[in-house]
Amino acid sequence: MIKAAVIGATGYTGAELVRILARHPQVQLVALTSRSYAGQPYYQAYPHLYKYLDLECTALDLDQLVAKTDIIFTALPHGHSMDIAAATVRQGKRLVDLGADFRLNDSAQYRTWYQVEHSAPDLLAQAVYGLPEINRPVIAGSNLVANPGCYPTTAILGLLPLLKNNLLDLASVIIDSKSGVSGAGRGLALKTHFAETNENFSAYALDDHRHIPEIEQELSKLAGKQLTISFTPHLVPMTRGMLSTIYANLTSDLSTAALNQLYLQAYNGEYFVRVLPPGMLPQTKALSGSNFCDLAVTVDARAKRVKIVVAIDNLVKGASGQAVQNMNIMFGLEEQTGLDIVALYP
Repeated sequence: MIKAAVIGATGYTGAELVRILARHPQVQLVALTSRSYAGQPYYQAYPHLYKYLDLECTALDLDQLVAKTDIIFTALPHGHSMDIAAATVRQGKRLVDLGADFRLNDSAQYRTWYQVEHSAPDLLAQAVYGLPEINRPVIAGSNLVANPGCYPTTAILGLLPLLKNNLLDLASVIIDSKSGVSGAGRGLALKTHFAETNENFSAYALDDHRHIPEIEQELSKLAGKQLTISFTPHLVPMTRGMLSTIYANLTSDLSTAALNQLYLQAYNGEYFVRVLPPGMLPQTKALSGSNFCDLAVTVDARAKRVKIVVAIDNLVKGASGQAVQNMNIMFGLEEQTGLDIVALYP
């Protein structure tokens, strides 16, 4: 059994990790850390796991935690995983960081976008960007995986086949994304109060969303040259789910049927990426609680522009499910182990 711990277990991504890992046939959860709920049963924070999981939240004792685990998941705000990762990797253990501390390759970029000095820049070269569909072989051999953000997951999976085949005008990429309120985390904030979000639909962070450099970094690698995007995130009044509509100009005249075939070939064998048949479009409810990513592609022939629609559950394929998928790869397990969960519908 893989002995696993979750640091920051009582945030929304931490809770999803606990839910998934508690039913994973090859995992034993040995510790759940929380500052707010230390000393209390985990079900006090999340009553849906009452009698399903018998663990108490503890304060973080890092040396003790590293000694008794095979893998640590950090579900913490940016700036809080660096020292934990350094201690974990130093002792030969594995870590998957669900925060932003190891997603950017350049510590100067990290400082610019997050206004925090990176305290473990030497680890950035070791960290692997944990999107299995592009980095599976290096994830398998890594001790430190940077789990992708939810918006970047939709953007990269949506554009990957076109970029790898040089079919896009790179200056024309527009990503329009919508996220459920759980993407903002469990902490209290005015913008996520019920009265503020209910029956409301709003854009935010139009010019400076912190996922922009992550998206551009990974898309540029796929394109083989620097790429700059226009990205607009929106908050929608639903609990979970994410849908991105991506627009770009094509460099060749291609039909919807031809692009659909291209996407089917690109994701052939990728269990968690579902290219939907013509006439069927992604919807967030069809993915709630699952690790799947649904895609549809179409050509606006009049405008010579492609439209890609991508949907995920922001807490699962956009965070905790993908983290477990990465763990499975790191330990040589089938990727769907513990993740073969059908969405809850309606």
